[in-house]
Amino acid sequence: MPTISKNDLVDRIAEKTGVEQGTVKTVVLQFLAEITTELAQNNRLEFRDFGVFSPRTHEARTSQNPKTLEKVQVPAKRTVKFKMGRMMRERLSDGEITSG
Repeated sequence: MPTISKNDLVDRIAEKTGVEQGTVKTVVLQFLAEITTELAQNNRLEFRDFGVFSPRTHEARTSQNPKTLEKVQVPAKRTVKFKMGRMMRERLSDGEITSG
């Protein structure tokens, strides 16, 4: 399975739109920064047909080290859940996106 970098995406978008790579990169970086900012403020982001990003908080808990059986405190943490939208779900199920 190939890995596509941010620069690969910038190159593709610049080629398909005819916009300079520097401009595309600036827009992509700002777009990602805005997503991060909104999630950090605990806001849900919905992109119709693409998907939804939802911030989640996992409470602190006590767990156990499987080797030593010692009790370990696991701190609270924030994560992001992504639920794909209709368009992505259809494209993935139609086989339009193939693996390496």
